[in-house]
Amino acid sequence: MDIIEIMEIHPFLTPLKNGLIVSCQALEDEPLHGSAFMAAMARAAWLGGAVGIRANTPEDIAAVRQAVDLPVIGIFKQIVPGYEPYITPTLMTALQVSNAGADIIALDATLRPHPEGRSAAELIGAVKTTTGKPVIADVDSVEAAQAAAQSGANAVSTTLAGYTRASPRREGPDFELIQALANQLEIPVFAEGRINTPEEAYHALELGAFAIVVGGAITRPQLITRRFTSKIEKFTSSQFSREKGAATK
Repeated sequence: MDIIEIMEIHPFLTPLKNGLIVSCQALEDEPLHGSAFMAAMARAAWLGGAVGIRANTPEDIAAVRQAVDLPVIGIFKQIVPGYEPYITPTLMTALQVSNAGADIIALDATLRPHPEGRSAAELIGAVKTTTGKPVIADVDSVEAAQAAAQSGANAVSTTLAGYTRASPRREGPDFELIQALANQLEIPVFAEGRINTPEEAYHALELGAFAIVVGGAITRPQLITRRFTSKIEKFTSSQFSREKGAATK
């Protein structure tokens, strides 16, 4: 029997199964930064068939909540001096995410030191107790995922795989981690991180992912444009080399 069929799934997570969650985020230095843009992006994702939205900052979460009738996974990226975790790193940021209207709260659950003297495990427990909402643990390794599951996380996501010292950087998705977590854990595994094509999303589901989270490949036009221009630049460069070679013969 498929492990997903026998695992206990929080009701807020059930609608996300085998679906696409679109991460609608834009940092301050990006052209689409602003809650109105993110709300419009969320609506476009909904029209395209997305089953959920991942949004950053209380302002964007509130705007997305008004724009679409979909489950919202909320985060609040905040840099705390002296600490590496910055995805909903404290109980206060989690409360702000919850109060803004997020249905689900995602947070850094790596094994790195967290602010406020809490471990990731303690933060998961505090957030669940205080907000009463399910928690998705953003992890970078099997060890972090196992610890998060034991601490009561309702799901894990491979969000941070390749972005910490505990996990090697890869060109594409960390399929090995996705498969390992799907095989070992009894909670849903969200595949997130460098998923750039529908084929990669499909493969992640084949490996046992509960749902797929895609961000930059859908919602960051500058990155999408750069993938095209980089390919065109390679063509231009190779063509120039061929023409130069022919001219010297």
